Amino acid sequence: MAQTGTLYTVSAPSGAGKTSLVNALVEQCQGIQVSVSHTTRPIRPGEQDGVNYHFVTEGDFLAMLERDDFLEHARVFGNLYGTSRIWVENQLTLGHDIILEIDWQGAQQVKRLLPRTRAIFILPPDREALLQRLKLRGQDDPATIEKRMNVAVEEMSHYVASDYLVVNRDFDRALEELRAIVISQRLCTARQQDVLADMLQDLLSREPGSP
Repeated sequence: MAQTGTLYTVSAPSGAGKTSLVNALVEQCQGIQVSVSHTTRPIRPGEQDGVNYHFVTEGDFLAMLERDDFLEHARVFGNLYGTSRIWVENQLTLGHDIILEIDWQGAQQVKRLLPRTRAIFILPPDREALLQRLKLRGQDDPATIEKRMNVAVEEMSHYVASDYLVVNRDFDRALEELRAIVISQRLCTARQQDVLADMLQDLLSREPGSP
């Protein structure tokens, strides 16, 4: 049986520290990578096409949607985002663990299509911390920040659909909790019996007492 990787969705309101935590997790944990989504939003300073996102026109995105190229897709703040279905399926077949940084709507779409997906939701410790993080990013004007805060409250109500809940009160602790989730999934019997197939066959094929 071919080893199959685990698909994770990581969702959080804007400003909860999701991207920083995921980047640190990928650096510290081998065999896991982030799926690069397609989006129609404008590229931001410091971003690279194909690294942060695959930046496409809305026409190209809709054409891909028509071809059923996306595992999930959503419109967020007026922009379209989508995850390549074929790429994710190929990576999982190869035994790679994959993280999708997506909103709660996308996470639910993925869970319906791939029920074995592990959904993680990251929360800020309180609203004040979330507001301060949004302000410190320096990317939005006050009106946009207020809008993001209102959206964040609604988004956070969907934490109940996740398998794991992580509070980013302390970055290092939150990161360690994410690592614990990945390690626990890799130790599940269903995963281990694929990874350890040869060893298990050897152990179970010998007669008791034989060398």
